[in-house]
Amino acid sequence: MFQKEAKNIHLPINLGDGLVLRRSTLEDTEALCDFNKRIHKEEQIAPWTRDLMTHGLPQFHADDFTVVENTADRAIVSAVSLISQTWTYAGIPFKVGRPELVGTDAAFRDRGLIRKQFEVIHELSRQRGELVQGITGIPFYYRQFGYEMALCLDGWRKGGPGNIAQLKEGEEEPYVIRWAVENDLPLIGELYDYGCRRSLIATVWEQVDWRREMLVKDPNNINARRLAMIETRGGERVGFLAVPYNIWNDTQFATWFELKAGVSWLEVTPVVMRFLWKYGEENAKAADKKLNSIGFSLGMSHPAYDAAANRLPERNPIYAWYIRVPDLPAFLSVITPALEKNLAQSSYAGHTGEFKISFYRSGLLLKLDHGRLTEISPWQPTPDEWGNAAFPGLTFLQLVFGYKSVDQLRDAFPDCWAHLGAHALLNALFPTKQSQLWPIS
Repeated sequence: MFQKEAKNIHLPINLGDGLVLRRSTLEDTEALCDFNKRIHKEEQIAPWTRDLMTHGLPQFHADDFTVVENTADRAIVSAVSLISQTWTYAGIPFKVGRPELVGTDAAFRDRGLIRKQFEVIHELSRQRGELVQGITGIPFYYRQFGYEMALCLDGWRKGGPGNIAQLKEGEEEPYVIRWAVENDLPLIGELYDYGCRRSLIATVWEQVDWRREMLVKDPNNINARRLAMIETRGGERVGFLAVPYNIWNDTQFATWFELKAGVSWLEVTPVVMRFLWKYGEENAKAADKKLNSIGFSLGMSHPAYDAAANRLPERNPIYAWYIRVPDLPAFLSVITPALEKNLAQSSYAGHTGEFKISFYRSGLLLKLDHGRLTEISPWQPTPDEWGNAAFPGLTFLQLVFGYKSVDQLRDAFPDCWAHLGAHALLNALFPTKQSQLWPIS
């Protein structure tokens, strides 16, 4: 978790056996669309790839894929993308590189092609000043590239038609839901930012991102969302929804739901559930599918879950983002104001002292002066000096990103331990908190 000496990477790279690693160009667009659709076995991957390559994402350009080309037939046999963006930690912004669309043709696997490309994109990410890399993906795989599953991902709740509260005869909906228009985007941005305060980690969305979501993205893009406004019957805009353009399997989900402060979740949530059922029926009919349920994919906890109570009986457990922090002291220095605020609200307010945290092969020294973090630096544990706490591998990242508590990590890993004072300090610095993350994609 400490920055290694940067490599000078010059592309293209001859990998041998007729394979060349290079950055993508605009001319690769359709070949990448076909490759990603085939490798990931999903039709909606091709529109996502095309949107990234051609449709105006400020954080991504046509050369932000690495590709391995077979010079024998000029075919792409492996590819990785790097989507730059900004996230926040308790409101503090930091730059992130998001690797995605990682894949290799089956005939060319087990040659280290992904590993070589990750070396390249990690260096590109470092050059862009990105302190963190984050990726969603299959279990275990990205651990081999220095990642730890350390941040909340997904988590949904759903229910069938019998779980949806129906209006009484002659009763009108207390709120109206309509599709958003461009003039709604400033308010959507404000509502989104307001909702992000519930989240330890959140993505920064600018107005250009909201316009791209509404006006530019292909509706067939697997990540595209349709935006809707929630209004009173008098026309006051009080909230917004983001919903996929189609049903997932047999369920119509909402993936973002936010209301203004002071608006009742208990009153609005049943309206949204009825809207989702109607919208889902339209999508199911268009796709010749059957709608069986509606749901909210809103992370580990959300006001809508509480408002719906037992009307969303089916639950999906939380998965996790893979997170990489190559220079942990640098990242912790950026988020120091948030950590000091946590300390100020704990029994460690005003404390002076130092704590040594072991990762067994490396470690971290924290110095406090009257509640201020005055030093965050590498520290090397020895057989004679084990420190005040220890976290095997990269498990400390689970604590930093609010995913697990010290006690949860100790229960899961017998070689994770903390002396009493360090245990309390770490709980104070890094309290467990959920994150609902909507990444730029």
